[in-house]
Amino acid sequence: MRTLLRVVALTLLLGGLFIWLTSGSRWSLRSLAEPFLRRAANWSEPAAVRGAGLSSDEQNNIDIYKKARLATVYITSTTVRRDFFLEPYTSQNLGSGFAINADGFIVTNYHVISGGRQIQVTLDDQTRYNARSLDIDRSDDLALIKIEPRKPLPYLPLGDSDKLQVGQKVLAIGNPFGLEGTLTTGVVSSIGRSIQSNEGGRLEGMIQTDAAINGGNSGGPLLDSYGSVIGINTAILGQNNIGIGFALPINRAKALVDDYRAGRVTERPSLGVTTMFVAGDFAAALNLPTRGGLLIQTIQQNSSAEAAGLRAARGLVVVGNTQIGVGGDFILAADGQPVQREDSVVRLLAKKRVGDTLDLTIFRDGRTQHVPVKLLRAPLNQGG
Repeated sequence: MRTLLRVVALTLLLGGLFIWLTSGSRWSLRSLAEPFLRRAANWSEPAAVRGAGLSSDEQNNIDIYKKARLATVYITSTTVRRDFFLEPYTSQNLGSGFAINADGFIVTNYHVISGGRQIQVTLDDQTRYNARSLDIDRSDDLALIKIEPRKPLPYLPLGDSDKLQVGQKVLAIGNPFGLEGTLTTGVVSSIGRSIQSNEGGRLEGMIQTDAAINGGNSGGPLLDSYGSVIGINTAILGQNNIGIGFALPINRAKALVDDYRAGRVTERPSLGVTTMFVAGDFAAALNLPTRGGLLIQTIQQNSSAEAAGLRAARGLVVVGNTQIGVGGDFILAADGQPVQREDSVVRLLAKKRVGDTLDLTIFRDGRTQHVPVKLLRAPLNQGG
């Protein structure tokens, strides 16, 4: 009995305590939960991560690529060769090119189509056309080809390569290793470079760039930040398709196109010299005018320079850590324009034709004199 009374008393006590706690003005379910609510208020979900967006330079790259890739083409040329046993077999040259008008005129490198019996052009939309060669310039590794498109082609504007500056941004588009529509970017690393061509001669006044150029890029456009073509991707100096890229200045291709439109045979003249640009203290050490010029190192036999009586180096000296040929003529100006960089004369020659005259101002034997040079075609295996 006592146990029963204790259970009833305890039940009444707990029930009364519950009623008091839940009915008092100072207590509520909210007050009981308040510590948990305060803790929740001090915590929030991580803000949604938003992209930083595209920089102006990235957007520029994208805009140029979208337009330029439509005008960049993939070129294959089929050549029949013979093996060691004189059995015929076919091989393909692969390269790139770009349309310069809506009617199907396309510029590429000569070595891309060289020896090809059949030239095929693939457009960005994967339509294919057979092409014919309109004009070539072996000395500049240039070719102008033509397709007959079923509709107007997207094409690229041509810039002015004479105004290029080292350090400016460039974009290369092409089909390296057959990977169509590939974009690489970089800068103009140098101008006025001379390199050996695939034909055994020399390509003068080339644009050097760190924009990656690989096998299959040849003939594709090198563009400035406005989307204008300022060069034609042409060569790599290195091994296994890894090295320094070179592009032919677009003004040389303009001359080829102008000749074709005017019905002229394209024959680029050559001065036939190798030179070194010398100025400042370097020139002073050699007793030459310090304003700068091109010191002739060698002269090609049967060249324009030899016929005009220009002089090559007659000895070697070391200035600082550089060995240089001395005793040759020092070219100060060409056609009245001061020589201010390595490719100054090459750029003028691009506007000349065989039979024209180039007026050189030279420094020889301590005095300045003028030498008119009648321009001849490039000697065999000589590109400059």
